[in-house]
Amino acid sequence: MKIKKRTINKEYTLLALLFHIGLGIIAYINRSVMMLYFIGFVFYFTMRIIKAHKNRSYAVFTAVAYTAGIEVFLRMTKAYFLYESGKYLVIFFIVIGLFYEGFKKNAYPYVLFLLLLIPGIAVTYVEMNYELNFRKAILFNISGPLTLAIVSIYTYGKKLTFKSFLNVLDYIIYPLISMTVYIILYRPDLRDVIKNTSANAAASGGYGPNQVATVLGLGAFILFSRLLIPYANKVVHFIMMFFLAAMVYRGFLTFSRGGMLTAAVMIAVFLILYFFITNIKTKVKTIFKLLAVGGVLVFIWTLTILQTGGLIENRYTNKDALGREKEDVTSGRVDISKTELDAFFNNPYLGVGVGQGKSYRYETTGIQAASHNEVTRMLSEHGLLGLIGLSILFFAPIINNPWGRKNIYFYPFLLFWLLTISHSAMRIAAPAVIYGLGLITITREKK
Repeated sequence: MKIKKRTINKEYTLLALLFHIGLGIIAYINRSVMMLYFIGFVFYFTMRIIKAHKNRSYAVFTAVAYTAGIEVFLRMTKAYFLYESGKYLVIFFIVIGLFYEGFKKNAYPYVLFLLLLIPGIAVTYVEMNYELNFRKAILFNISGPLTLAIVSIYTYGKKLTFKSFLNVLDYIIYPLISMTVYIILYRPDLRDVIKNTSANAAASGGYGPNQVATVLGLGAFILFSRLLIPYANKVVHFIMMFFLAAMVYRGFLTFSRGGMLTAAVMIAVFLILYFFITNIKTKVKTIFKLLAVGGVLVFIWTLTILQTGGLIENRYTNKDALGREKEDVTSGRVDISKTELDAFFNNPYLGVGVGQGKSYRYETTGIQAASHNEVTRMLSEHGLLGLIGLSILFFAPIINNPWGRKNIYFYPFLLFWLLTISHSAMRIAAPAVIYGLGLITITREKK
């Protein structure tokens, strides 16, 4: 009896879903298991890339997508050897791909961006005293832009069928489902931990709300896009839509607004593009789906308001726990950005050096907070070279491919990168990976 490949793919997706639901439960029961899982999935994807002779690019894409999806979960469960393991792992998988395949010559803008990072490193290295640790002073701060450069060099010009591209996005979703299950089990009763409108770590799995909300927002966007582009397996589709609602719900409860607002912008742009390319029949179906989504969203928002005693509404309307309007809607981020712009104007050519923005800010203003904005940080630490680098990242893909290389996710992904680095810098690998995936050209399926 001949089994169709399509049937196997459906069953694989369902098994992957059930496995990752179970992984979230096991991690809650004994989170030390996640360290072993970390070693296991690194070995699995490494061997998968090495053995993938015909479609190695797809193997690399799934590896970096999975890493981007699981990175925050690994940090949440302390299942890493180094804090930046996620970014280093993405670079590791990409380097294997580059070793076997190289990169397209059209990727030269990203090679130039990579070279522009070197002077800022040199400035810090020359001025670095013996008390500073090289990894903490330089690698920690340069790992985000470095990951972005290497991922973009590899992905630019690569091609995937639309079906394969959607499969790659599923590899982001799988570990996010595990994380969502873990967060729900970690703090099912929220009444004891939500006392004000500040970002809430206890409601975010015991970890940083900003990063948790960022990846939950990303997961919500991807699953919303699959509401419009349904899964073939009805059971899989139902489970995925359940987790779409769960991610939105838990994303709100982090009290970190950046990730959820970014997801809303991505969804709006995706909808515009989707309506532009689809026929009348599909547009009508989409309108009915949106009405259903609106109803579910109202239910989730109402539930969240009731569970938080109205504090979540205050948070999103920029009010404190007593209902008084706050003066700074950015929670102090504007003041930090101002100091970085001052550093840029005072050191316009090469900047103050990689990782030195925080020291400059403390010495000049007494503010000890780290930067949340990668744009102003690039300016302060790299000077004019940082400005050129940012211009390359934003304009190069648009100028060369104004229609997003036939990739409907291109502009939403570009916006995710830009908005995320503006409120959360590049502390996780997701902005770099998502930016790189947006550069992939979507090709038609073979009959």
